[in-house]
Amino acid sequence: MKALRLDVPPFDTPSERKVQRAAAIMNEGGVAAYPTDSIYALGCAIEEKRAADRIHRARAMHERQRLALLCPDLSTAATYGRFSQSAFQLARQVFPGPYTLVVPATRETPRVLLDKKRRSVGIRIPDHPVAQALLRALGRPILTSSAIPPGGQEACRDADELLERFGPYLDVIVDSGLIEGEPSTVFEAQDDDIVLVRAGAGPVP
Repeated sequence: MKALRLDVPPFDTPSERKVQRAAAIMNEGGVAAYPTDSIYALGCAIEEKRAADRIHRARAMHERQRLALLCPDLSTAATYGRFSQSAFQLARQVFPGPYTLVVPATRETPRVLLDKKRRSVGIRIPDHPVAQALLRALGRPILTSSAIPPGGQEACRDADELLERFGPYLDVIVDSGLIEGEPSTVFEAQDDDIVLVRAGAGPVP
């Protein structure tokens, strides 16, 4: 069945009815494509392992590639990640924003997010009204990955590209128009040290 396409422009107050519809589909185990403050992303509810597996297949992800966790705020993120003093200071500086911070995982973190060799989790807190509205409507974090097709270096920029590249794996597309960004800047906390893993959409502080 073709993915439902919901037009939700990135205003300060996105359409509650449409965002609730997308959240309902995710609540039923669906996979969504949605906008962030970096690029479009693919996501599902945190407990939906089958949906997470579909995202892995959609992106042809390698065994060691893991989904990240999209959270509404730092308080929620602290349930799933352990923040050292330096990591917490960085998090307060860059969140919400187009960043991913990899920190040691807590026992609350779903196994689908964990590498077999290292118990760490990548956490994002987006500064995008539609992504935040979707998190509020869903009421829990989202397992997420960039909407970059297998073997490609360019992310999908709009709903048409999302449908063309990922259509069979999607249940709903939250269409916020053209997004010509780049993937998030990624940091990893190693004890009290912070390592830049990838320079991306967010400037390096």
